[in-house]
Amino acid sequence: MRLCVLVSALEQDTMKLPQKMRLKSDAVIVNQCGCNSEEELSYNGKRIRVINRNARGVGKSRNLAVDNAWGDVVLFSDDDIIYEEDYAARIIQAFRRREDADIILFNVRVNPERRTYWTERSKRVHWFNCGRYPTFSAAVRLERLKEAGVRFSHLFGGGAPYSNGEDSLFFMDCIRKGLKVYAVSSVIGTERSRKSTWFKGYDEKFFFDRGVLFHFLYGKWAKLWALRFVLTKSGVMCRDIKPMQALKLLVSGVEKGKTLCRE
Repeated sequence: MRLCVLVSALEQDTMKLPQKMRLKSDAVIVNQCGCNSEEELSYNGKRIRVINRNARGVGKSRNLAVDNAWGDVVLFSDDDIIYEEDYAARIIQAFRRREDADIILFNVRVNPERRTYWTERSKRVHWFNCGRYPTFSAAVRLERLKEAGVRFSHLFGGGAPYSNGEDSLFFMDCIRKGLKVYAVSSVIGTERSRKSTWFKGYDEKFFFDRGVLFHFLYGKWAKLWALRFVLTKSGVMCRDIKPMQALKLLVSGVEKGKTLCRE
């Protein structure tokens, strides 16, 4: 079983990136920068394909990486992840143990304030709880992903019109297509601390963009999920914007979502 890491990078020195990330497997690096070029590298005896693109958008970069991937399993990644020495073996072992899994979500250490999940015991992931997992936690059987035809949205995430959410939408689409998703307790890496490229606080744009995302995630139930979101998150997220104003922004975002074409 062969693993290929798919790295979405932003203005990185791609000659140094494999070493910084401690890559020990094949990889495709899509570097969003000021030029268009491609090259092949070798690092630790592994094949590294570098694709530089004068474009922005994490969804676009991840889709391009999938289109150029090879192997049996692909691991989505960002350029600020540092991997454990045996990450590749842990991933391959997890898929061999759970042959019915199409996607396995692994633990990656992050700063406590950014943590949205931590898996203590292996479990199945469903549509109602897939939104807590980041893309960089996910390893996927490449053939099953291509058969399902699931793509990352160009509307959400860094470099896109609306804030984060491309990961939640991706996992939701995978589940809707019948792919089986599991979360396991194995730790494969650590996220280096850096300033977020999209998060500017719980401001008006945050709530409006989240409403747009809810439209694509929950359809006719989006406004109920918006109400649930405010009721459960207001203690943390509604310090600068009052709960009722946050709800109005979410609903406005839901309505905006209805006018947009899925990209």
